[in-house]
Amino acid sequence: MPTTARCVAKLSQLRTDRAQRVVVNDEKILLVRDGDTVHAYSADCPHAGAPLEEGALCHGRIICPWHKGTFDAATGNVLEPPALVGLDRYPVVVTGDDVMVTPEKIPQPARNANAKEPHYVVIGAGAAGAAACAALRESDFSGRITLVGYEPHAPYDRTALSKFVPSGEMSPVDVPPLLAPDWLERHDVERIVQKVARLDVPARMIHFENGAALTYDTALLATGSVPKLPHIPGVELGGVHVLRSLDDAAALVDAIGDDAGQTQVVILGSSFIGLETAAALRKRGTPVTVISPEKVPFARQFGERAGAMFRALHERNGVVFHLEAKVASLEGEEGSVHQVMLENGEHVAADIVLLGTGVTPATGFVEGLPLQKDGGVLVNAGMQAACGLYAAGDIAVFPLHEDQEPVRIEHWRVAQQHARIAAQNMCGARHRYAGVPYFWTYHFGKNFEYLGHASEWDEIVTDGDLDRQQFLSLYLKDDKVVAVLACEREAQTARLIDAMRSGVSRADALAIVGGASCVTK
Repeated sequence: MPTTARCVAKLSQLRTDRAQRVVVNDEKILLVRDGDTVHAYSADCPHAGAPLEEGALCHGRIICPWHKGTFDAATGNVLEPPALVGLDRYPVVVTGDDVMVTPEKIPQPARNANAKEPHYVVIGAGAAGAAACAALRESDFSGRITLVGYEPHAPYDRTALSKFVPSGEMSPVDVPPLLAPDWLERHDVERIVQKVARLDVPARMIHFENGAALTYDTALLATGSVPKLPHIPGVELGGVHVLRSLDDAAALVDAIGDDAGQTQVVILGSSFIGLETAAALRKRGTPVTVISPEKVPFARQFGERAGAMFRALHERNGVVFHLEAKVASLEGEEGSVHQVMLENGEHVAADIVLLGTGVTPATGFVEGLPLQKDGGVLVNAGMQAACGLYAAGDIAVFPLHEDQEPVRIEHWRVAQQHARIAAQNMCGARHRYAGVPYFWTYHFGKNFEYLGHASEWDEIVTDGDLDRQQFLSLYLKDDKVVAVLACEREAQTARLIDAMRSGVSRADALAIVGGASCVTK
């Protein structure tokens, strides 16, 4: 029996600057008004289930409050990740002042291959790789797509590995996939689970470690990074871990076992991975010591005042710091680590050592393409590295701003932004990176958001209480906002990230912080 349309709202009561949630027959529906037209979409973000009405509705864009995924208000299509698929749509008509919605989703057809050529290969099955596959089919590419990755798992949410898996809040098997389990099959995306031994860029050929080879017409290189191992004696001992992959996370959890409260964990480096893992382990009661050569954690990214706040938050929750300290060696017994020796002669007991000492681009197999000193791949604003080759994510050195030197940014969402632009350009578009970098970091139940990318600033203006983790800080350069750090200000950061796309002044940013809906462009 056909589902009957229901009156769910009055047009006169819907705002044009804020979406509204309604529930009809258990369907959670988001109403978006544009003049006398109303659109009806699924109300929760397809990435992590955030309530979209709590985000922002600015300049024809629906912006998720949690992770800033962005959708076209007129179509529901994805504009910005981390969501990789658009919003479900519902039939809606406006009769007089009545908004009538049929609570039955409009089917979204699968986009399949109907030709074997051209052949596009995505090398790297992480965040960027998944985003690229989704964007290629979204762009109506009907040729052959092959996704290459060395992990047996389908693309998954790597951000959970340091935030939720070590605490036990999420088991390794429950780490969410980036696409529906049957998405690759339904959209005719082939998978090859192999390590790449050599990428011959001029020949457009991929050689695998098992001896097989694969040719392509155009490829996207999205292999991300690999952990950087410090050059210290003992790093090869048992009990020394890195945290990059799902298998790494499972190995760390297994090593800690059921005696979390009795297992001494030492983390080398006060990186985001290191301190997120420290916070997660402390939730299990695991003793954690962080050793770092830095004076203040995150001072380079956020400034010393915010860095001191992060240190204090960790110390209040039992993390022990050895800062401005260098490791001389890892000492072991019977092949397993048991203590860390510092250069000042101090010893720190350790049952497990986690290396949070940074990453390096995974590009050692690339031939026929000049690499940057750090192994990065230089691309133009359209993410193209060479004829027939694009690059995205951690490896990409790209022009964030036209008047500045290209940069390499190791942010999960930036990798997805890159991949979408690359995929669209592989299909004939001429898009340029014009997004706002964004990441989130999670510590002791507090989610901190960072918008933009500031290598320097001349002033920080903070609204709220930094020490209570209820604040929003504007990082200013020449009276323009270059970055934002915030906690518990999701609606404001959703509006700010929209404003920052075209540049936002101190005055306009403060207006948003003070409650303005959007900045008029």
